[in-house]
Amino acid sequence: MLFDLGGVILTSPFEEFARYEAGAGLPAGSVRRINSTDPHTNAWARLERNETTLDEFVEEFEAEGAALGLRVDGRAVLACLRGQVRPQMRAAVERCGEVYATGLLTNNFVSWSEAGDAAPDDGLAGLLARFDVVVESSVVGVRKPEPRFYELALEQLGVAAPDAVFLDDLGVNLKPARAMGMRTIKVTDPDAALAELSEVTGLDLC
Repeated sequence: MLFDLGGVILTSPFEEFARYEAGAGLPAGSVRRINSTDPHTNAWARLERNETTLDEFVEEFEAEGAALGLRVDGRAVLACLRGQVRPQMRAAVERCGEVYATGLLTNNFVSWSEAGDAAPDDGLAGLLARFDVVVESSVVGVRKPEPRFYELALEQLGVAAPDAVFLDDLGVNLKPARAMGMRTIKVTDPDAALAELSEVTGLDLC
């Protein structure tokens, strides 16, 4: 049982991006527009693979925005990634962990398992301990949707792809998992996603 973090267990960063854009007078979708330009090699991708420092990221990300005619604050954008744990997802992780091996798969720029006070939510540290495996892009040097990221998670869990279920809020991250044989669930509405997961697992997660 594999879970994404932001937008699945935590509230969606896209909501915070939208608030930042509105406050900064930027067109809606500006952050996603920057991140979708050269998505495997841009500043965001390099930060999540721990190939650049935060200061370098800010400079590069702001330059990428400027190239698109967008004046962005890289540090303010990173601050949007802090989120709150969704209570129903916490409960689902705990229930699934009683029956199945569980893993957390997250693209991040700092290892939250070591971040202490820098973790996105005060309740997250305890939840991280509930997972059998935590795979972080900043630690392993690859990121979703690179296939190797999913392979690492399966190897560490000792689970074959056809026996795995993966929840993520982004279709681009689900596509390679599905191609490997995993059952995938896109999390748009958390309650709807948990209803689907209940059907797959036979557990009452709603």
